Amino acid sequence: MTTKAETKTPRETVTLIDNSNGRTLELPLLPGTVGPKVMDIRPLYNDLGIFTYDPGYTSTGSCKSAITYIDGDNGILLHRGYPIEELAEHSDFLEVAYLILKGELPTAVQKTKFVGDITRHSMLNEQINFFFRGFRRDAHPMAVMCGVVGAMAAFYHDSTNIHDPHQRMIAGYRLIAKMPTVVSWAYKYSLGQPFMYPRNALSYSENFLHLMFATPCEEYKVNPVLARAMDRILILHADHEQNASTSTVRLAGSSGANPFACISAGIASLWGPAHGGANEAVLQMLTEIGTKARIPEYIGRAKDKNDPFRLMGFGHRVYKHYDPRAKIMQRTCHEVLDELGMKDDPLLDLALELEHIALNDDYFIERKLFPNVDFYSGIIFQAMGIPTQMFTSLFALARTVGWIAQWHEMLTDPDQKIGRPRQLYVGEPMRHYVPLDRRG
Repeated sequence: MTTKAETKTPRETVTLIDNSNGRTLELPLLPGTVGPKVMDIRPLYNDLGIFTYDPGYTSTGSCKSAITYIDGDNGILLHRGYPIEELAEHSDFLEVAYLILKGELPTAVQKTKFVGDITRHSMLNEQINFFFRGFRRDAHPMAVMCGVVGAMAAFYHDSTNIHDPHQRMIAGYRLIAKMPTVVSWAYKYSLGQPFMYPRNALSYSENFLHLMFATPCEEYKVNPVLARAMDRILILHADHEQNASTSTVRLAGSSGANPFACISAGIASLWGPAHGGANEAVLQMLTEIGTKARIPEYIGRAKDKNDPFRLMGFGHRVYKHYDPRAKIMQRTCHEVLDELGMKDDPLLDLALELEHIALNDDYFIERKLFPNVDFYSGIIFQAMGIPTQMFTSLFALARTVGWIAQWHEMLTDPDQKIGRPRQLYVGEPMRHYVPLDRRG
């Protein structure tokens, strides 16, 4: 089969030619606002009897979206057209959440109302306490989150009708508002400490730190530098186009599943170490390397294709340039360590040396293995006193906003159908049953 591109007025098409029988098919090229054109292959099977084969969907656009755009070759990340660098510098998390959900930055009045709406939904139904107490103390927080978030559908019946726009909105607000409580209660439960309740006078990130680290014994004062760092971390992880967990949310939602089930599915997908668990793996790698003197040894192992060791926190499925979030995270890391008197933190020194070597080594340059956002976030979390098993839960907390926006966009897309990927079958052709006594 060969292809050729041709331009027709008023649309561009690609002509497919099936060399086996001479049949041809013109497929439209769909232009986006920015980025590469997309070939519309929907007529392919009906007209030529052919499917496409794309493991991992690396060259397949599964949907239209107006939320997030990534230019991996040039290290660009936009939310509704706004560069992530500008949002991280000037916005707070709930303002970015409003932008991702609704498409525009809010006015002062709109922001005040949105923050108030989210704040009023931050408490969990008191009976959900019993769900936490049903888990083992050493249960992984992501396992707890999958169970609790999925179970929320049993408590909030008035926001599970996906065909009602108002109920969809309320479900989204509830999930964004309650996720800090869910995450922090999973942490408190693992410690055997009392659950803390939300404080409406605090900002979103301040409230999360309070929920995590306060106890009933004494007043907890939120450090503003740490609160700002947490806010920035949440912004950097709020949405990232059609990654594994977002695609999972959309796929689950395409069946008509309720929003709590869809977000629980996203949490399960994020749990994988190749996705949300990468920052935990970075910290484990730095601990394993231990000292700067051992970096050359591990660099050599990373280059050895026969060695299973890999440098975690370098490279990205989409970015073939420096991850724009990594630069912001590096600066935030310094701010946090300076504030906490950990300026000479050995892990940070090790990370910076590793980064310097990798960025100047032809092996990594040629393969475009630049540091990504996970490279620094684990160091920040550890400095804040957040244990490694909680890292992915914080990722889920931030990404809930993007999941909700993507879920809502999917439901309102007239082209959307229930997800049903096809396959290249490589098993046995048709054969007939042989009785047991005639086999062998």
